[in-house]
Amino acid sequence: MIPLKDDAPLRRTPLITIALIAANVAVFVWQIGIPGSLPRSVWILGLVPVDFLASLDPSTWFRGGTEAPGLQSLQIPTILTPLSSMFAHGSLMHIGSNMLFLWVFGANVEDAMGKGRFVIFYLLCGLAAAAAQIGFAPGSDIPMVGASGAIAGMLGAYMLLFPRARVLTLVPIFIFIRLMWLPAFLFLGLWFLLQIFGGLGTPGEGGGVAYWAHVGGFAAGLLLVRPFAGRIWRPRPRVRNVWYP
Repeated sequence: MIPLKDDAPLRRTPLITIALIAANVAVFVWQIGIPGSLPRSVWILGLVPVDFLASLDPSTWFRGGTEAPGLQSLQIPTILTPLSSMFAHGSLMHIGSNMLFLWVFGANVEDAMGKGRFVIFYLLCGLAAAAAQIGFAPGSDIPMVGASGAIAGMLGAYMLLFPRARVLTLVPIFIFIRLMWLPAFLFLGLWFLLQIFGGLGTPGEGGGVAYWAHVGGFAAGLLLVRPFAGRIWRPRPRVRNVWYP
């Protein structure tokens, strides 16, 4: 299921959401700007659970390399990779899907929380996602990159703040594609269940998808939304409830 937009009105321009999208895009443009640098940049910026757990040893604090031109001088302290990994992506489809979810669901969460609290909330959800992935795959030597853990926190917050909002969703049904207006609680509940089933179905490293990071980020969003949003928002009842555009 691919979300296209929601119908929850915004009170103000979501400047922080726009800035986060711009930051992610800027990092990705840098990642692909040097021929052959994308795979190497994933290793430099990504979170490798086994390396992070060993990061109390000062000799493991930095990962750098000379394999790709322009990256020789770049080193990220391993202890900081939970943050750096949140702004790096592995492909155009990866960043495209993440930024779409961030725009559709992050804007209203920012509107409910305010700019300052939203930034802190976003980063905390991303760190919680990283912690969950490390906890479920502590021996993994595969780098994790992407904003999806932090964005999963936005989804958890959105489900509590705007449960009766509707999401225009692109739904593939066999060989057909259908546009449907789905209640937010249904769309996001299904998404969360898919992450749990994905994690259980592909234990350990998740078959290339950090399912447990998604679960951890979503759970953090559910737990943190009250202190950051102040109250649970409810839209006014609708006269019409049309699920198909």
